[in-house]
Amino acid sequence: MHSVVERELELKLVLSPERAIPVPARLTYRTADPYAVHIAFHIGSEHPVNWTFARELLVEGVFRPCGHGDVRVWPTKVEGRSVVLMALSSPDGDALLEAPAAAVSAWLERTLRVVPPGSEAEQLGIDDGLAELLAPASGRGRADELWLSDPWPSDESKDGE
Repeated sequence: MHSVVERELELKLVLSPERAIPVPARLTYRTADPYAVHIAFHIGSEHPVNWTFARELLVEGVFRPCGHGDVRVWPTKVEGRSVVLMALSSPDGDALLEAPAAAVSAWLERTLRVVPPGSEAEQLGIDDGLAELLAPASGRGRADELWLSDPWPSDESKDGE
């Protein structure tokens, strides 16, 4: 069974050191995609702007600067308030967003309770799938025959044998 952890909050799009505009956003975490966080920014257009990046990046960014390239996250204080800044870069442009640290931390804490760090692969069933794939071939019956047959018969073979 898959779970979803969501949180609506208001971020600030920083336009300059003196000016920021509010941007409603939704943080989403899905156990079906356990390594990622999703943020939908509602900027007044018909469709929200969606970003997806590593949950680990956001978790670390609450405590210290991290990331490079398209997504960078770091904690700071603005007018005495603890905030998390997210610098996002895309071919369409760059954005600096300010999020309340307490709200982001509380939401992340909920995601970490649902899927603790280091247990993400269990959610995906990767270990079970690999074990099945690498299991000895005994007991597979017809699969053994298919494994041993030539999938690309040469031109010299008769009727594909």
